[in-house]
Amino acid sequence: MSQPSAQQVPVKLQVTTHIYNGKNKESIEWIGFGQYLEKDTNKYIKYEEIIEEGTIKTIIKVTEKEGLILRSGAVKMRLPFLINKQKVGSYESPYGVFQLVTDTKRLELEVQEQTTTGSLDILYDLKMQGSNNGTYHMTISFKEEKEEE
Repeated sequence: MSQPSAQQVPVKLQVTTHIYNGKNKESIEWIGFGQYLEKDTNKYIKYEEIIEEGTIKTIIKVTEKEGLILRSGAVKMRLPFLINKQKVGSYESPYGVFQLVTDTKRLELEVQEQTTTGSLDILYDLKMQGSNNGTYHMTISFKEEKEEE
């Protein structure tokens, strides 16, 4: 018997990242499909992106106070978030593994349970190998994809 608390819900995602570095601003947007699920007190958003180098599997885990983005496949990355704290993560490239440090300013997940609609809002400063990489503002909006009957 399956537990309803761990049921995966298919969702349509819109992932937007704004990167502020000095006077420069870069925006990246991705729209696709994935799953949303809740297990115990954890909430997960999972999706796959297909890029030139291959497929990237992304799992985002959010608890009451912390967040974690895990990427595997064509890109390997571990990005932890804890409000007002610096956390160490990593980014693996063909040139080696780089240390990432996040300093999270905002981590908010809002979910409307009845419709499985929600958004994740993460604002953080990122350092790579000790150098400031900019301020990142990532928003992920999701909405349940109803299957045609």
